[in-house]
Amino acid sequence: MNINDHLSKVNEYFSPKVIGEVNDVYVKVAKIKGEDIPWHNHKNEDEAFFILEGKLLFEEEGRDPFTMNKGDFYVVKKGINHRVSSEKECHIMLIENKSTAHTGEVNSAITKSVEEQL
Repeated sequence: MNINDHLSKVNEYFSPKVIGEVNDVYVKVAKIKGEDIPWHNHKNEDEAFFILEGKLLFEEEGRDPFTMNKGDFYVVKKGINHRVSSEKECHIMLIENKSTAHTGEVNSAITKSVEEQL
């Protein structure tokens, strides 16, 4: 599998696509640009971010915002409000439980169901 091949098929920002699964976990790729992700959390699940290309501004409740760069990896613990944005296109890999809702319990214009991510 070539991750860049999968990323080339992602046509919308903030729209993760499942590229694999390991036990009860999905591996996803997404492109991020702009500030469309709402503040949200995942009540019962951690979420892992790996930066494949570009820079991602990460905001997490209770912490100063920080920038993630290519090669950086970060895990948001369950229940922590967070959001991400990027001035220029950024490519990310997400590792999430299969039950993880895209934007937690917050519904917005960019929210995708798990079925839409498959």
